[in-house]
Amino acid sequence: MKEILCFGDSNTYGLIPGTTRRYNRETRWTGILSEKLYDKGYRIIEEGLCGRTSVFDDATRDGRNGAKVLPMLLETHAPLDQVVLMLGTNDCKTYNHASADRIGKGIEKLIQQIRKADPAIDILLVSPIELGEDVWKPGFDLEFNQHSVKVSKQLKQTYLKIAWKYGCDFLAASDVAKPSKADMEHMNEEGHKNLAEAIESFLVEKERNHSNDYVNVV
Repeated sequence: MKEILCFGDSNTYGLIPGTTRRYNRETRWTGILSEKLYDKGYRIIEEGLCGRTSVFDDATRDGRNGAKVLPMLLETHAPLDQVVLMLGTNDCKTYNHASADRIGKGIEKLIQQIRKADPAIDILLVSPIELGEDVWKPGFDLEFNQHSVKVSKQLKQTYLKIAWKYGCDFLAASDVAKPSKADMEHMNEEGHKNLAEAIESFLVEKERNHSNDYVNVV
């Protein structure tokens, strides 16, 4: 079996928009991916946590700094074939005072940690969905502001450049999913389905191309 670690925040955890509850395994994108890929020889390891960032601490919740836990998780689940890395939304919160470029530096640190753990691990870098235009308004999430929305829209291009720099594969979640109108921040069931299908298609196509390359070499 090929072992794939999915490392992310509440949109990997599967938080139901506007609630504190979690989508069941059959609904969240990691669960859908697991169902679709198991018979093809893939095992999906879910490591999503609400509030997780790339490198920023949360003053009210422990363990949210991704860089402080990723090395441990890489060792816990070793050996790994692939890491699907999707973080950045919580980095946009106002108290982090982070530009897209600064968030990108945090993502680079995570990539470096993966490469240090095992250079052979493939990395699929996924830029997160964009925040909804009204996410900062009363009734939604006051930890964001209008600048947060702007920064979230810049992450796709920032991450694409990072993927080129490190030779990672890249996919933009914002190309296939949008934030729910319920909270302007999290994917609904359709978004989870679309993201799972996009990642499945990528992985299957990559495996097919790899097999063809192998045949050509032989």
